[in-house]
Amino acid sequence: MSRIGKAEIKLPDKVEVKQDSTVIKVKGPLGELQTPIFAGISLKSEGGTVKLERSSEEQNVVALHGLTRALLMNSVKGVTAGWEKNLEITGVGYRAAKRGEDLVMNLGYSHEVVYKAPKGIKIEVIEQVKIKITGIDKQLVGQVAADIRSKRPPEPYKGKGIKYNDEFIKRKAGKTGKK
Repeated sequence: MSRIGKAEIKLPDKVEVKQDSTVIKVKGPLGELQTPIFAGISLKSEGGTVKLERSSEEQNVVALHGLTRALLMNSVKGVTAGWEKNLEITGVGYRAAKRGEDLVMNLGYSHEVVYKAPKGIKIEVIEQVKIKITGIDKQLVGQVAADIRSKRPPEPYKGKGIKYNDEFIKRKAGKTGKK
């Protein structure tokens, strides 16, 4: 029994949902997204709500029912409010800046790290040590945040590196030496 898949999605004003063979197109004030719809799942639109129904009770169809509903809900939220990830840079001399559309970071390497934002993603630098990533596609926003974090992941001894705003770094004790 998929409780997530059975839940209706209430569409905000100015949001349109249309189904084309294997994709659902969601159009809203911030842009347009496409969400895949899998075999055995159908879309029913009534007034201001959308409901997904499945054709059988097979295990893979039931699993894809909830997945499709979650992906569709993420698309609806993306085209109305958008998605956001925040990163923090910690470390002496570590900082970030915008150069045109590129993100330029000094992360303790002998060279600057340059990251080119993909289409549909907006990157802002706040106070040289905070990075804000926004966009309408949840998966793409999360992937960009993970790519930027991978340039210098936080280390457990001093906590230096790039971390998510809400991430907790478990710290380790350093070497103490013999006495």
